[in-house]
Amino acid sequence: MALEKQRKFVRTLIAGGAAALLIHVGIVAAQAEDFVIEVPAGLPPVPFPADNPPTPEKIALGKQLYFDKRLSRDNTISCASCHDPGKGYSNADQFATGFKGQKGGRNSPTVINAAYNNFHFWDGRAGSLEEQALGPIANPIEMNLTLPEAVDRINKIPGYKSQFQKIFGSDATEENIARAIASYERTILCGDAPYDRFKAGDKKALSPEAQRGMGLFFGRAACSSCHSGPNFTDNAFHNIGVGMDADKPDEGRKTISNLGGDTGSFKTPTLRDIAKSGPYMHDGSMKTLKEVVEHYNKGGVPNEFLDEEIFKLNLTPQEVDDLVTFMKEGLTSSNYPEHKMPELPK
Repeated sequence: MALEKQRKFVRTLIAGGAAALLIHVGIVAAQAEDFVIEVPAGLPPVPFPADNPPTPEKIALGKQLYFDKRLSRDNTISCASCHDPGKGYSNADQFATGFKGQKGGRNSPTVINAAYNNFHFWDGRAGSLEEQALGPIANPIEMNLTLPEAVDRINKIPGYKSQFQKIFGSDATEENIARAIASYERTILCGDAPYDRFKAGDKKALSPEAQRGMGLFFGRAACSSCHSGPNFTDNAFHNIGVGMDADKPDEGRKTISNLGGDTGSFKTPTLRDIAKSGPYMHDGSMKTLKEVVEHYNKGGVPNEFLDEEIFKLNLTPQEVDDLVTFMKEGLTSSNYPEHKMPELPK
């Protein structure tokens, strides 16, 4: 495929998204091309495992699998059902609805910029996107399809079988299904927001209200203590007092680490395009960003495991509104990846 045709293919693949791919053709015959994901302004290069480099064909396959409901037992649920591009790659509900109407106890985390996460799921039980991709398929209250059944089902679809042979040199396997989905998810990128343009020198990119909110965010409100770096997350776990007044609080990270100090701690989410991915917090208990800021303003819910970064902020109502304005206005991408369902193999 000629270079310009490759570029056109990738632009079509990521239609409506901020992510694109730049393609560099190797000069050695029979050597595979190298593909680099081009990221929006404000974000670093996308990392990927050495054994799973991105290619347009692999990303296209992963996108098909992401949207394909045939990876659920009753053909009613796909990855996109709970991580919907039209809903901030979450699903706009407190808890997602899975197999036969079942609901879990945690909100669907966004897939936006998951390429940069060190851990996945609210409790960090997966260390890579490849590992994360298989979890919902096999989960009995989500897609409820065992992984051997998923592999068998995919291999019985001629269109998928031929793609796996072409891309991986074998029929579908658990590992290669995960690699394809993860490769696609690494293209779901949000950046080039007014904040990025403001930091680059465009002082008109943010309204006065958003500028005041930015000052609070990085200053007295101490939001950047946890929501730091280009992806606005420290990739760590914190007890911020959410749900700790319940009769039986969710123990969060402790269930994975077995460390008492991790009780009630959950992964810091990205704030990129945060206005699109509500409701908020691990339990989906807050419907609006104003509720979120007011939770921090009061110092969270006191408990013995509360992070030292959580304390009463004593913000005025105007300052609360300014912080919300900064997140809504300042961190909303100019070119949001509104990906659409592709044609699925038969």
